[in-house]
Amino acid sequence: MGRIAQKRLVRKRDLERTLSEIPPHPQPKAYLEQYTTPSNVAAETLYLAAYVNDDIIDKTVLDLGCGTGRLSIGAALLGAKEVVGVDLDRESVKVAHKNAEQLGVKDNTNWIIGDIGVINGVFDTTLQNPPFGVQQKRADRRFITRSLELSKRIYSFHKSGESNRSFIKRFIEEHGGKVTTIFPLTMELPYMFKFHTKKKRSIRVDLYQIEGKSS
Repeated sequence: MGRIAQKRLVRKRDLERTLSEIPPHPQPKAYLEQYTTPSNVAAETLYLAAYVNDDIIDKTVLDLGCGTGRLSIGAALLGAKEVVGVDLDRESVKVAHKNAEQLGVKDNTNWIIGDIGVINGVFDTTLQNPPFGVQQKRADRRFITRSLELSKRIYSFHKSGESNRSFIKRFIEEHGGKVTTIFPLTMELPYMFKFHTKKKRSIRVDLYQIEGKSS
């Protein structure tokens, strides 16, 4: 009964509209690759996790590299029992905390300023849009290994491309995980840094659905 009520309460387009109102980082840092997950991509991912795979509603959810909180807050709006967002950047976490209060989910969201290594325990689900390793090589690999240690199910964004898919799939399997599905997506990213030459650009990404070590 509760699940049906939740579906009626938050439709995908309502969720996307709400997430679009969450502001991006006011001063993003290129070396941290602080690109905000587009609201349409975040809503699509959350609905897949919640209503196709039953990985959000009444579950404990972890958001590694939470930024300003779009994935975390979206999970809370869809009925997650508890959400923990962690990010190195203090300003990002402050914005996420404020957004959670404004959207009425402060009671089941928790925010941590720190490295992803500070998190302990086991979560039902991890959501993450990690650095792709463009500015800092191999930055994404640490997110993969950490999420595998902490979660039963993982939804993780990575650069598209056949060679990249082959490497990431092999890397996940070598560290005890299993890729169940790969969803190709397109992210529209606005102009953010001085080295950008266009007002916006489209990048192809893959959303990996992964079974962690705790499955």
